[in-house]
Amino acid sequence: MKPKKMDIPSCLKPLTLIASVLAFIFFSNCAPKKNNSNKEEWIALFDGTNYQDWTPKFTGYPLGENYNDSFVFKDSLLSVRYQEKDSFNGTFGHLFYKKKFSYYKLKVTYRFVGEQMLGGPEWAIRNNGLMLHSQDPRTMGLDQDFPISLELQLLGGDGTHDRTNGNLCTPGTNVVINDSLIIDHCIPSTSKTYPGDGWVTIEALVLGDSIMQHILDNKVVLGYGKPTIGGGMVNGYLDSAYEVGKPVKEGYISIQAETAPIDFKSIELLDLCGCTDKKAKNYKSYYVKSDNSKCIY
Repeated sequence: MKPKKMDIPSCLKPLTLIASVLAFIFFSNCAPKKNNSNKEEWIALFDGTNYQDWTPKFTGYPLGENYNDSFVFKDSLLSVRYQEKDSFNGTFGHLFYKKKFSYYKLKVTYRFVGEQMLGGPEWAIRNNGLMLHSQDPRTMGLDQDFPISLELQLLGGDGTHDRTNGNLCTPGTNVVINDSLIIDHCIPSTSKTYPGDGWVTIEALVLGDSIMQHILDNKVVLGYGKPTIGGGMVNGYLDSAYEVGKPVKEGYISIQAETAPIDFKSIELLDLCGCTDKKAKNYKSYYVKSDNSKCIY
């Protein structure tokens, strides 16, 4: 016998509708969210607010002291500024992000502004850098000028000469290019000149100590690999940090202050090391280096 359909009193119908909506919301929130393994999850190393994640180190000054307030956080920018009457006295500065990385992509948007600090060296006009695989700033000597690192050089046009951007400089390091050990301090890229004070976006691909690339306008302008500690162009270091021939496989990212005023709008990083177990919630298809200790199930 077919059961008789029961009519819901009209006064209860609104309550039934509300109950249905609440049940839908509840079960939707409880349902496991599917991980899009192809979606890139970029980390904002600087997003206009998180200045507490960065620590300065200036030549002749202890870690954490922002000499003459040279690193400035204002108007959602991270900037390098110099006081009008100051004259350069060898006080190079670097600003370190709190965490070290090994396998990653880095994307930075910057611009040069204003005039060089009084007394700054001629080579430092519109010259700054992103130091990759930097040594731990806690291991730097008090009077050390540059961290042992690999510099992704930011170089702006001077209005007269061609100046390639995205070059490599090697304070306390050597690299290999085309199977040859390179001991030159600075290696030019194949980029065009970037004149004026316009915003520029530059990228780096870093895969441990195997592949390192500098990228502008989606083109690789310089590639190298197998970085090791050695060479010169770094002074005041502690002997304990200078292990000649040691592979440089990871390190910190830092920003230079070497007499050229500059603004950074954004500094983003895509970590390429992580969980490679497809059963995990945080598996990513683009990870190059496996670290399954990070897996979440």
